[in-house]
Amino acid sequence: MVHTDTEKVVEARKTVLDLILSNHDRECLTCVRNGNCELQRLAQEFGVTDIRYRGERNRHEIDDKSPSIVRDFNKCVLCRRCISTCKNVQGIGAIDCTERGFSSCISTAENHSLNDVNCTFCGQCIENCPVGALKEKDSTEDVRAKLKDKNTYVIVQTAPAVRVALGEEFGLSVGTNVQGKMVTALKKLGFDKVFDTNTGADFTIMEEGTELIHRLQGEGTLPMITSCCPAWVRYAEMNYPESLSHLSSCKSPHQMFGAILKTYYAEKNNIDPKSIYTVSVMPCIAKKFERTREEMQVDGLEDVDAVITTRELARMIKASHIEFVELEDSEFDNPMGEATGAAAIFGVTGGVMEAALRTVKEILEGEPLEKLEFTEVRGKKGIKTAVLNIADRDIKIAAASGLENARVLMEEIKNGTSKYDFIEIMACPGGCILGGGQPIKSSKTRNEIDIYKKRAEALYTIDEKSKIRKSHENPYLKEVYRNYLKKAGGELPHKLLHTTYQPRKKYDI
Repeated sequence: MVHTDTEKVVEARKTVLDLILSNHDRECLTCVRNGNCELQRLAQEFGVTDIRYRGERNRHEIDDKSPSIVRDFNKCVLCRRCISTCKNVQGIGAIDCTERGFSSCISTAENHSLNDVNCTFCGQCIENCPVGALKEKDSTEDVRAKLKDKNTYVIVQTAPAVRVALGEEFGLSVGTNVQGKMVTALKKLGFDKVFDTNTGADFTIMEEGTELIHRLQGEGTLPMITSCCPAWVRYAEMNYPESLSHLSSCKSPHQMFGAILKTYYAEKNNIDPKSIYTVSVMPCIAKKFERTREEMQVDGLEDVDAVITTRELARMIKASHIEFVELEDSEFDNPMGEATGAAAIFGVTGGVMEAALRTVKEILEGEPLEKLEFTEVRGKKGIKTAVLNIADRDIKIAAASGLENARVLMEEIKNGTSKYDFIEIMACPGGCILGGGQPIKSSKTRNEIDIYKKRAEALYTIDEKSKIRKSHENPYLKEVYRNYLKKAGGELPHKLLHTTYQPRKKYDI
């Protein structure tokens, strides 16, 4: 029998804890992980009230060059979870342990900024860091400043995955859908309009579905790969620049929606687009990088002016003393709030493909679908494949989540052995619901609760309960195409809603 609670064992564990704390930045009250830190929890559990070992401490420069992520090694405890996630789960290896002994450090090749190495900004390292050594670059102060500016028309849009995770920051069960309370909270924060990124997702399906149809008819490269995930796009630009023609030219939903807001919406409501400030609430830190891309602007105006994560929104709500759990439900502002069930499932792996297939199959076959669910692409499995018969043609599909799984499919394309027509890729394992900007769960919680399952079920429930479940049937979308965009895949949609890609230099550690 092995005893793990003897006086000798407890003292040994406390000694190790003391040694870790002796070389740790202990400014806990100002740390983003205060109250949700595993090291802090252990210190409380073992009754550590003072530092027994005081001596030399390492001092490291904070890396905040990236638009998405901040790396502060002064808070690192050398647990190496970030290394394991980046190298083994994502197959990237942007970081590793350098030096030896007391000088050991988690760093990059030649100590470059994460901005200058092969980091994709997926943020999975943040989700797995037990302390505050890795965090998203905070944009809340910029947003607050705009909310106070009476000359700025501030619009916020929220991704589907946010509504099924935000409540966890306020003590609600994993996967609770807090859409109504979230909308109310955003209105209380002072946003002029609160819209749903799901509407942007419906636009994405119209453009991406049309593009897929054209490619299936011989007007482009196959397989076509989805382009909604900016971490995946950055990965492709760095690792498979010769295969960029396979990516859909469509912008991601929130970027598309931002472009629509600063053109059609502004024109229809007599608002100067230069006075509009668009904020996207995302489950993803790579979206912070995405919005800064040169390609993500129209006529000199950025589609999206700021991106905040689910965690950042929670901090804004708490700082404003809003009792989130007590809030009444509100609806998204109309008509821009209208969206379909197909858009809701964008937040889960396989969801973009399923939404696209609903539209593509119905358009090509010219009759209503008898069954809307494409269960072949559902589930957390790293790579899901199927063959679907659409308009008397067998369409081979694959959906992958996690960049190591993406690599498998991309190597097939690179080697000329790919058998697929349509591929969906999301950088984060499980999709956006487990994105790098979502509420951080301890290793204990991850072992006890299937977080993916709970959040995914919530999104599928939203879809099932929606009155309209196919993107091309969204009445608002129809109105915009009829009165403004004219034709999916046409000249104006290409100007506003499509983009290009560029090879990027790759650094290996």
